[in-house]
Amino acid sequence: MSFQNHNERLEAAQAAKKAMLEKFKNKPQVDPKIAEERAAAAKAREEKRAEAERKRRERVEMEKLERKLAAEEKAKAEAEAARLVAIEAERKRKEEEEAAEILAFEQKARRDLKYAARKARQRK
Repeated sequence: MSFQNHNERLEAAQAAKKAMLEKFKNKPQVDPKIAEERAAAAKAREEKRAEAERKRRERVEMEKLERKLAAEEKAKAEAEAARLVAIEAERKRKEEEEAAEILAFEQKARRDLKYAARKARQRK
């Protein structure tokens, strides 16, 4: 490989590189109307995306609110159920107390009757 051959290749490579740069430099400018249309389309897409994002956020907020309300309703229902259970337990406790009082009264009455009968037998 001679030195001259190397120089020719180097020059060819530099020319190719320069041609490539020129290709991109000389690229025609985009028509202003097309650029304006593209900008308008991009703006419309951005507005549409922003609107969709706003709607999504509203939907998420509504879902959060619905879950919160459902949780509050559930808590109220559980509290009401607990209150009703407590009322029923109190009613049963009172009934049991009354039944115990009646039983005690009846037992006392039987004892009194037996005592009275024994006294009556002893007097005869």
